[in-house]
Amino acid sequence: MIFGIFAALAEFERELIIERTHAGLAAARARGRNGGRPRKMDKHALKMAMAAMSDPKSVAADVAKRLGITTTTLYMYVNGDGSLKEAGSNILREENK
Repeated sequence: MIFGIFAALAEFERELIIERTHAGLAAARARGRNGGRPRKMDKHALKMAMAAMSDPKSVAADVAKRLGITTTTLYMYVNGDGSLKEAGSNILREENK
């Protein structure tokens, strides 16, 4: 019986912690603070990547190395022909706001 009471108290405390965490995150978002890791690609780097990848002779690994990112990150934002993917379009839209 005592273990049941302790379990109920622990569950209640856990719910309080979750509620406080969500309230803190919402308050931070209201102040303009977003969590998470900063993006490696910005508008300027994205435009450079698009220009470099549009050249058929360019090598993705070299382009990524010049920009200081991995090829995986490069291909997340730009196609092999230099056209934008959805994540790249989102960056340009966010920068224009």
